[in-house]
Amino acid sequence: MFDVLQYDYAIRALIAASVVGITCGILGCFVILRRMALIGDALSHAILPGVVVGFMLFGHNPLAIFAGAVLAGLLTSAIITWIQRNSITKDDASIGIVFTAMFALGIIGISWLTKKQGIHLDMKDFLFGNVLGVSDADLWLTGLIGLYVIASITLFFKYFFITTFDPLLALTIGISVSVVHYFLMFLLSLTIVASLQSVGVILVVAMLIIPSSTAYLLTEKLKIMVILSGVLGFISATVGFLLAAIYETTPGPAMTLTGSFLFGIALLFSPKRGVIVKFFSKLRKKYIIQQQDLLKLIYKHNKEHFLTFDQIKSEAIFISKGFLKIHLKHLNYHKHIIYNENKIKLTQSGVHEADILIRAHRVWESYLVNQMNIPMDKIHASAEVLEHVLPREFVDEIEKDLGYPKNDPHGSPIPKIKYETTRLSNLKVGQSGIISEKQSDALKELWKLGILSHTNIVVKQIGTDYVTIHVNQSEIEIKITDAEKINVKI
Repeated sequence: MFDVLQYDYAIRALIAASVVGITCGILGCFVILRRMALIGDALSHAILPGVVVGFMLFGHNPLAIFAGAVLAGLLTSAIITWIQRNSITKDDASIGIVFTAMFALGIIGISWLTKKQGIHLDMKDFLFGNVLGVSDADLWLTGLIGLYVIASITLFFKYFFITTFDPLLALTIGISVSVVHYFLMFLLSLTIVASLQSVGVILVVAMLIIPSSTAYLLTEKLKIMVILSGVLGFISATVGFLLAAIYETTPGPAMTLTGSFLFGIALLFSPKRGVIVKFFSKLRKKYIIQQQDLLKLIYKHNKEHFLTFDQIKSEAIFISKGFLKIHLKHLNYHKHIIYNENKIKLTQSGVHEADILIRAHRVWESYLVNQMNIPMDKIHASAEVLEHVLPREFVDEIEKDLGYPKNDPHGSPIPKIKYETTRLSNLKVGQSGIISEKQSDALKELWKLGILSHTNIVVKQIGTDYVTIHVNQSEIEIKITDAEKINVKI
């Protein structure tokens, strides 16, 4: 690797690959968020006739070939948009029709040059790139395009942001969605042309999509996603190039595989969207649901007297003996039950938690029968799921809409729940609550944190200076001094 980097052509190749990785990574964020991955693929192929025309008119002139490729890209984008707006052809079909036609036109042009003028254009380099053949002129062109794209994204970020996520609002406030779209197509065409020498038209799509898709798994904020995608594109390009130097293989595919490897890691281990995290989150939800069902079972069986472990085990057929003991110990730890020498009894706290679950179940059964007209024999299974999933304030609203019924469709009484109000700082780890609508001292703090009243929260961690709570699929740290002011209903 170090032997290779002693040569000027290798240094040029490494710089060009790095610039391409950063540029493709940044621009790729808007490509995937706008669901334009197929258009990126189309443009990468459709610029071929522009390359041929530029070569026919001016020979081996990088600027002429560059101008021809960009114009071909813009023409392709305009034709695709026109077909999508003026025919019943599906969007993906119109893209496929135009880019294959343009690519075929380019191949015919190359064939004509070969037969009539005896000029040979290597399609292999066009398709797969030849980063080691980057000249000083190519390097300057790639660098200038990279700077222009980055500067454009930075200066017009808010326009790209609003037209990506809310085009109707953009039109309302006077922003032309079409102009922003075609400007993005222009930047995309520039980027594809700059990437031709490094990775070719086939693999440039990977450099546009893979780093941005990886960043998308790691963050929910667009600015961070753009920066992270640029960094990942840089890593994919440089590490891929160096690996290609070590193992003496083609740089373009090595860059793509490096990016794919990083995507695989993010796919598995992303803190919020990773497969591993989702797997354990699913297990945790199953674990909580089993505990809640066990609490209901104890309540139903006998909520006033001690029960034996064997009595519970004979009823709790949905839990293995080992997990049953773990659940009982956990409920005992949170003071929902008394579990001593195989004797089990609900505490007042346990009765309250069971009442919440039973009330949710019976309210949902009432709603399914009265509002959805679902037959009585089919409501139990649905209510069993809904009672664990939907938040408590949602059940409050349903009960209110139903007119506060006293009994469910089966005639069983619906428990009445009384909320207790306490300070957030008084909650324990794992305890849930609802942000109270009555706040005397903490309205400003809640507004800054973006937390509304009636929001469900779960305490995740309590430190010396901060309380960490789980809110709306994200975690928020709150100062202890602020937590002491916030009213929570439990």
